[in-house]
Amino acid sequence: MKIAETDRLSLRRFTQCDAPFIFKLLNEPGWLRFIGDRGIVTEGDARSYIETVLIASYRKYGYGLYAVDLKEGNIPVGMCGLVKRDWLDDADIGFAMCAYYEGRGYATEAARAVLDYAHDKHAIRKILAITTGDNDRSIRLLEKIGMTYEKKITSPGDGGLLELYSIELSKGEE
Repeated sequence: MKIAETDRLSLRRFTQCDAPFIFKLLNEPGWLRFIGDRGIVTEGDARSYIETVLIASYRKYGYGLYAVDLKEGNIPVGMCGLVKRDWLDDADIGFAMCAYYEGRGYATEAARAVLDYAHDKHAIRKILAITTGDNDRSIRLLEKIGMTYEKKITSPGDGGLLELYSIELSKGEE
């Protein structure tokens, strides 16, 4: 199910057919370094992740992380979307691209589409983002899409220090 489109990209819900791509993406060095090892060592693990994390979020919240495909060739290049964590008051935006497709503006383009989608389809007014302080590319992208730094927070999972960003969404005369 397509949720958004840009000039170059199409964003859609993940399905079980995406298991080979999820296996690849979640084992990229950048994913492992900045997001963390999710224990996806087989395509079966990837299928389970799709069901218990990605599809479960669509069912529970009506949104989640989406496949980012190049329109030309229908090639999956990454993921971008919204995550609702029980330890944050609002949904946060997340994104990851396969290394080969980094540096081409796809993550920024997809993130802007997700912000529009969150506001227009789900009436979400505030979006958060979390990143590690050494993830310069992520920080630049967050600033580029209009997010502002709020404060340092501690991750309840591993106790690591994270940078918290936010943006208030509004359009026109609401």
